[in-house]
Parts: sequence; structure tokens; C-alpha cells
Amino acid sequence: MMSSAATSASSMHSGRSEDIEASRLSHVQPDLDTLVSHLAAAKRSLSSIHHVWRANEIVTSARTALEESVVVSARTGFLRRSLDEQIRLLYKVRTEVEDVAHRGRADFAGAIKDLDAVDSELQRTLDSLRETTLEPAFRPEQEVSKTLHDFIDEHAVDDIQSLLKDAIDNVTSAQSDLDVSNRAFDNDLQSIQQALDKYRLSMKRGSVSSLSLSASSSASRVKMPTPAVIPEFLHSLELNAQEMADLLESLVRHFDLCVTAVKHTEGGGVVARNITGDLPTDVGAGIRAGGDVYSDNDDINNPNPQLEPLTDSDYRDMIGVIAKDAAEAEDVVLEIQDRIAEMESTLDRVLEQRDSLIAASVSTTAVFRRLSEFEATRLPEYVAQSHSFEQTWKTEHERMQSGMTDLNDLRGLYMGFLDAYDGLILEVARRMSAKRAAEDILNDARARLDALYEEDVQAREAFRIDQGDYLPSDIWPGLSTGPSRVVFQRVHADKTGTAIQAERTTPLDKGLGQNDADIPTGGDDRVTANEDKPEYIGESIPNLPRHVIDQAFARLNSRGSQLPS
Repeated sequence: MMSSAATSASSMHSGRSEDIEASRLSHVQPDLDTLVSHLAAAKRSLSSIHHVWRANEIVTSARTALEESVVVSARTGFLRRSLDEQIRLLYKVRTEVEDVAHRGRADFAGAIKDLDAVDSELQRTLDSLRETTLEPAFRPEQEVSKTLHDFIDEHAVDDIQSLLKDAIDNVTSAQSDLDVSNRAFDNDLQSIQQALDKYRLSMKRGSVSSLSLSASSSASRVKMPTPAVIPEFLHSLELNAQEMADLLESLVRHFDLCVTAVKHTEGGGVVARNITGDLPTDVGAGIRAGGDVYSDNDDINNPNPQLEPLTDSDYRDMIGVIAKDAAEAEDVVLEIQDRIAEMESTLDRVLEQRDSLIAASVSTTAVFRRLSEFEATRLPEYVAQSHSFEQTWKTEHERMQSGMTDLNDLRGLYMGFLDAYDGLILEVARRMSAKRAAEDILNDARARLDALYEEDVQAREAFRIDQGDYLPSDIWPGLSTGPSRVVFQRVHADKTGTAIQAERTTPLDKGLGQNDADIPTGGDDRVTANEDKPEYIGESIPNLPRHVIDQAFARLNSRGSQLPS
């Protein structure tokens, strides 16, 4: 009858005809003591009503938990979506800030490399100036030997390098500040990560999938707890509560039948009143389970009801049903206890799920507030530091570019100095060559003029010997004068070629009226050929060795400089 919900009240009454038939066959007439024991046991079974009321409380608690879970889940879901978006933006900002630092380091390293290349070229040029000794022929004899480096002012290089050093120091300092800022950014991210780890642990305690978060994967991978399983639990609780109400109803009917049987047994009326006088609370008021109300028979609350007469046959049938139900009453009580235990366990799971949702909400709210505070205070500082570095790099990079341009200009100037010095050597060689060519022409002209002069003197003397005795001396005043000499005069000129100074005032041609005695002797500006050391009057041209000229030509050629024509 009462081993399960399916065999409860319906089995107790649907099978009554079979029970009556069985009792008729047995012809067993129970005594009063047996009926009283059945009645006492039935009364004790009615204490299960407390389990039924507890079932009602459990269902109400589960419904309340479901309502709370839905509200908390909705709020948490909203915060979670906002948190996911903020975390994605946060890591995007961190990536952009790191990109700024990475580009800055790369660009700065490239600029330093270019600057080192320019400085190396300049130093090689300066070394060339230091290694190029000025030819002694260009300077006074007593002067200390010098190099081309002695003729330049290297302070300009020092000033530019000082400016470049300041620019490099400023960029290095800004880069260091950015690195410190980024490390602090990472520390804050790690702190937020730890908060998210706590959130993950709270979700693990709620038997929900764990959180997986890293710099490259946001918290969007976290599987949020959901109240979706609670309605299923609630439905199970409601079914159990209804089954328990049905089972309790069968127990009440069994108790009612026992009371009726005792009252219809001789001497049982007083016993029945004594036993039913202290029924469990609210048994007579009805039974609530899952929203349904069962009202017990009025005779449970009335100790002296008007008994309806029973035939012997009906009495025996009733006794048979009581005997059969009495054997199953204990199983019904145990089933009610099992069901209330199952409901308690299910309620624990419902409350655990609700608590998991509340824990997730608390953790999410804490992380959200932590993240909001970070974005309002620290994040702007990190972004501002990145912008500050970009501005510093832009400014100092322009200074570095300008400094490198100045160093290149200085190097070009010094290279021009080297080329000009080698060109000067070749110019001296050219002037010397031109001077020697002029001397060759002068020497050749002097020899021819001297030969012409001697020939003229001899011819005049021969004429005087042959004809002089026959010509009167006053026939021509110039008859007895000697031939004139041709002398050379060097004239110094300015850059335009205008003569500004003459070394001799003797005219190039004395004229026919000039006597030989008027011609200066030993002081004419004669240049004689002397390949070892020519004599230069009025213009000093250094006498450079041939190997010096060859070296200057080779240096110009190796540098690819334009050679003098």
C-alpha cells in the first residue's frame, strides 16, 4: 500500500474490495488490543506532517532562491559584459603603449647607428687632417712642424657633439621613464589578474568552469554561472512535496479508519478518545503541499462523533483493510523521510548554486570597481607618459638630425680642406712648371739676343774699320754709338692682373739713343736655368719634392675628388 507514492492513497482504496474479500476468507476477528496498537502506530506516523511542512518551506526557499539568482545573474551578466569590454580595451591600450616603446627603441637605435656612422666618418676625416703634415716649404724655416689639423677649430665639433649628447641623454631619460611607467602598468595588470584569479576561484567553488585569462585572452573565456539549473531542481522539489502530501493523506486516512474501527469495537470509545486527544499540531487543519490543501475528516477533531452503524460484513472488511495498511504504514513513513532528505539535499544544491551566483556577482563587482578605479587614476598617467615620450623623441630626434647634418657639413668642410691642400700642392707644381717654362723661354731669348748683340757689335766695328776713315764724325751723331741691349722686367700684379709693383725701372728697350754705359750691369732681372734651385725674383714658389706632388695626386684620386686641370 505505502511503499511508494504510486501505491499510497489510491492503492489503499482502489484495492479495498480485494482486501475485504481477503478478510472474509480469513474470518479473523482482531481483538481491541490489536486495533489499539494499530491506532497508536497510525498516530505516530502522523508526525510525518512536520516533514510535509518542511517540504513546503523548502519549496518556498527554492522559489525565493530562484528569484534572487535570476536578479543576481542578470546584474552579474551586465557587469561581466562591461568588464570583458574594459579588459579588452585595457590590453589594447597596453599593447599600443608597448608598441610606442618598441618603436621608440628601434628608431632611437637606428638614429644612434646613423649618428655613429656620421661621427666615424668625421673622426676618420679628422685623423686624416692629423696625419697630413704641412710641407715645410710653405712655412717659415724656424716654425715648428704642423699638421692640417692645427689650422681648424675643433670646438665646433665639440659643441655639436655636446648638443647631440644632451639630445641622447634626454631620449634615454624619457625612455627610462616610459619603461618604469610600463612596468608599473604591468604590475597593475598583474594585480587585476590576481583579482580575476580570486574571481576564478569563487567560480570553482560554485562548480562552474574555471577562468582562463592572460594578456592575449580576455576574461570573455570565463563561463558564467547561470540559474538555469535551479528551475529543474525546483520542479523536482515540487513533485516530491506533492508526493509527500499524498503519502501523508494516506496515513491520515489509515489513522481515521483505525479510529473508526476502535470506536466500533466494544470498549474502544474511551481508548479512541484518549489516543486522539493529542494529535500532532495542524493535522486536523489540513495539509498543504505544493500549494494544494487537503482537509481531514471532521471526526478527527471531534472526539464524540455520532457513529454510523456498521454491518458485520463492513466491520470485517474494515478490519482487513486496517491490517493490510498497518503493515505498509512504516514503509510510507520511511519514504516520506527519504523524500524530505532528498529535498534537503536538493535545496542545498539550489542554495549552493545561488551562493555561487552571489559570489560571482561579488567578485565581478569587486573587479569591476578595481578596474574602474584603475582606469580613472592610473591608466591616464600611463597613456600620458607614452605621449610624453613620443613628444620628447620627436623633438630630440629633430635635434639629432640637425646635429648629424652639421657634422656632415663639417666633414664636408674638412674634406674640402684636405682636397684644397692637395690641390694647393698640385697648384704649386703647376706654377713651378709655368715659371720654368717662362725661364726656358727667357733663357732662349737671352741667348739669341746676346748673339744678335755680339753680331751687331762686330758688324759696327767692321764698318768703322772699313769706312770710318772716310766719313766725317759729325755726319751722323749716332754713327759711333754702340748697339742697345734688351733687358727683362718682372711686374707684380693683383688678382685682376693690374701691375702694382715693378722690381726694375729699366725699360725693356732702351732705344737707339741710349749708350751702352747706361745699361745696368749685373742687376738685370735675368733668370738663369738651374734645375736644382732656380733663382726667383719677386715671387716665392716652394720647391716641393716630386714624391710630395705624386702623393697629393694619389690622395685626390683615391677620394674621387675633382683633379685640377
